Amino acid sequence: MIVVVKIGTSSLTDDSGHVEVGEIQRLCGLLAELRADGHQVLLVTSAAITAGRWMLGFETRPTDPVVLQAASAVGQGHLMAIYNEAFGGLGLLAGQVLLTPLDFFERSRYLRVRDTLQRLLSLGVIPVINENDAVADDEIQFGDNDRIAALVAQLVHADLLVILTDTEGLHTADPRISAEASLIAEIREIDRELEAAAGGIGNADARGGMASKLSAAKIASWAGVPTVIASSRRPGVLRDAVAGENVGTLAQPRAERLGARKLWIAFAVRSVGTLEVDEGARRALVDRGKSLLAVGVRSVSGEFVAGDAVEVAGPGGEVFAKGLVRLPSARLDSVIGRRSTEHEAGTPEELIHRDDMVLLAP
Repeated sequence: MIVVVKIGTSSLTDDSGHVEVGEIQRLCGLLAELRADGHQVLLVTSAAITAGRWMLGFETRPTDPVVLQAASAVGQGHLMAIYNEAFGGLGLLAGQVLLTPLDFFERSRYLRVRDTLQRLLSLGVIPVINENDAVADDEIQFGDNDRIAALVAQLVHADLLVILTDTEGLHTADPRISAEASLIAEIREIDRELEAAAGGIGNADARGGMASKLSAAKIASWAGVPTVIASSRRPGVLRDAVAGENVGTLAQPRAERLGARKLWIAFAVRSVGTLEVDEGARRALVDRGKSLLAVGVRSVSGEFVAGDAVEVAGPGGEVFAKGLVRLPSARLDSVIGRRSTEHEAGTPEELIHRDDMVLLAP
């Protein structure tokens, strides 16, 4: 079995925000158990910025993105040194892999990352993966390792994604503020109601929160990978999760797996605009599997170029699809609402081809 394990900042730090070496050593021990059982494991870790900010003398998380990048550069080496020592003591070898969302946007980079991870696994190395915050720009604020873990799970055709956090799983409400919150043991479909119940960020140093973990589970589900969200403090959590025991929240994979390219469009590429379509166009896309034509578009928002990802919304404004647009926003005013016979020569017949579109909701 190929298992991707993601560990969050809150699970690797104490109440003051310092990295707990003992927790990293314990985590490495859990991963070593999986290896001893014959499984291949990949670790996606957070906490580089947290480790670095303390080493730079910041008692609270800085808000300046450049300072955050500096903290990551300092903290990443320190964090990896701890992992190397912990795995080395167990007779295992770790390999550092730093990724950004761009590695999933560009096909050539995507394939190189896949080949590198597969080769590391074949050599018996445990990949230790983190977001490359030291050179990221807006990803330092909007990216998260939960999403990267889900994309990695798809990339390596993982059999299971395990997201370890500081709670026992997903609850019906935020257990920190609601005494009536109860654990959700199994999720068969991740819908908007469930996403709304997931809440926000719960730790000043963490970027993900439960909403991010549910989003990652949704990505994995669409890729055909089951996801377990569980407490990192639970004894034997990884071995039990792999054995199929109930250790937290299990998000089941969808029956219909989304292909790599469409998964990339749906979840890895950032949307930079929205096309609002009429009801006829919505039905053509949803019910008949058609491409989006300009005649069905009623309004455009955002600025984008050909090849960018945009959301597609129905008449009420609810987003139901996402795709790669074939014309820049600057040219759309001259074509929307018009039939293809009215377009200038050389204008693409489809604004978004069916092959470049993913339906996100019915």
